[in-house]
Amino acid sequence: MTNHISQNHLCSVTLLGNLVAKPNIRYQANPVVAVAELILATHSKWFDKASKQFKEWTSYHTVKVIGDIVDRSLIHSQKGDVILVQGYLLNSKKANREILHATYAQTFTKGYAQSINQVHISGEITDDINLVLTEHNKELVALNLTINHLVYSPITQKTQSISIERSVHIWGKQAHYVKDKAQKGDQLIVDGKLSYLNNSNKSQFIDAHQVILLKH
Repeated sequence: MTNHISQNHLCSVTLLGNLVAKPNIRYQANPVVAVAELILATHSKWFDKASKQFKEWTSYHTVKVIGDIVDRSLIHSQKGDVILVQGYLLNSKKANREILHATYAQTFTKGYAQSINQVHISGEITDDINLVLTEHNKELVALNLTINHLVYSPITQKTQSISIERSVHIWGKQAHYVKDKAQKGDQLIVDGKLSYLNNSNKSQFIDAHQVILLKH
């Protein structure tokens, strides 16, 4: 946490998916505040041209919820329920995890619903930009974005400033555009989805659908 930031960036995530298990709900004292943690599964489906078949990928998101919305929206939630959450990305102090902190939650009954996985962020490019070729011969730019934004804490009842860093993956023509035009210190606005690296920490990254570059 810091006391001052030079930018107030956008950091907004919306997910609609299924509960993997009943939420873990506890209550903190002084003041008494409800805290819930849950795992939300979202699904994406695409057509693979090589195999000429539809494929599906499931992402598992760790979501933390604090305050009155736990009792209003999650207290009776069960495994398999459809949950809609909206919030922001956060580095959790517990086990050094990258999670979603939800400021809104709504529960629907069990059943199938098409998933939503939407991320809208802005931030500052904090490293040099390199274009790489993946093992499947696709061109990719992976850059680090620093996001500084303001959040309200239901525990301290104060607005705090936080700074996080996330990797952004940019593909195809947009990758070439960013590689040619962007540099360290520029501002980037990203519309994408929340994904995870296949490492021990399951680190978050943003898979970009659209990027807008603003020069510094």
